[in-house]
Amino acid sequence: MSSSKSTSSDEAAAGGTSCYTVDAPSAGTRLDRLLGGLPGIASRQMARRLILQGAVTLNGREGDPSARLKAGDRIAYRLPPPEPSPLTPEKVPLRVLFEDSALIVLDKPAGVAMHPGPGHRQGTLVNFLLAHCGDLSGIGGVLRPGIVHRLDMDTSGVVVAAKHDAAHRRLAAQFKAHSVHRQYEGLVLGKVPGKNGTIDLPLARMRSNRFKRAVVEGGSRAVTHWRVLRRWGAITHIALRLETGRTHQIRVHLSHQGWPVLGDKLYGLNRQRGLGLDAELVELLEGLGRQALHAAELGFEHPESGEALLFSTPPPRDMAEVMEGLASRFGGG
Repeated sequence: MSSSKSTSSDEAAAGGTSCYTVDAPSAGTRLDRLLGGLPGIASRQMARRLILQGAVTLNGREGDPSARLKAGDRIAYRLPPPEPSPLTPEKVPLRVLFEDSALIVLDKPAGVAMHPGPGHRQGTLVNFLLAHCGDLSGIGGVLRPGIVHRLDMDTSGVVVAAKHDAAHRRLAAQFKAHSVHRQYEGLVLGKVPGKNGTIDLPLARMRSNRFKRAVVEGGSRAVTHWRVLRRWGAITHIALRLETGRTHQIRVHLSHQGWPVLGDKLYGLNRQRGLGLDAELVELLEGLGRQALHAAELGFEHPESGEALLFSTPPPRDMAEVMEGLASRFGGG
């Protein structure tokens, strides 16, 4: 799917109108679907909201979300100015890996939510960034300023946030195109067979539990590449590279294979108690208190200079202590 642009997306962000001409490969696509992939529009849901608000025209007339597009159709839309954030800045020490006028890269600790939500209106990465940066991009809604991608609350590791809207759009486009390098490290329950492999299974939200995802035929394509790093008895240290970035992708894929992430309360099923482990080892594993998953590497192109950037950080102390305990028990692996 593609389209040709006749005005700049930066102009649209400043309150102007962005115009697109639909090309032949995009013919037959719904208006809301195509619009959801254009610069400055974070999702199909946001596209539909703009259409229903009258901020989108198709060939000069008010748009219909379900309208099927034809080659040569002209789409025009206006982005509303971001709303002022009602969030309270909170000044806390941050581990900054890189920072300039466009973005900031951090090593997020486990236990910190990315943005406010039910049960955690404060103490989130957004609150911390607002105190550190003073301002962040507004794309994606007032509750998530600056946030381009997510890590689960109990997953540690490298994240990037945008400081202005143009940087946000360009970074978000890289994530949408799956051109960002994302590698994780995790400890999983079970003896993973072989040295490496790929899990290519579609994911969707579970009907019975809106907070959980599952492998579902017809769901969104999800691809996870894995490689064994070490083996310690019934525990495997594994590296994981995301080709796509669906919600809970690694955790669901690994659990579906029968190798749930150690400490994962949502998908792990407390399997360590059924693996024949002695009490001391169970105590070591349960002492982690969170899922043993760490975003170890993040690579992308700088949104302004185009320079290739790669950031890495080792697993934090809590995971390192578990791995040291396993190595002490089973050897180097």
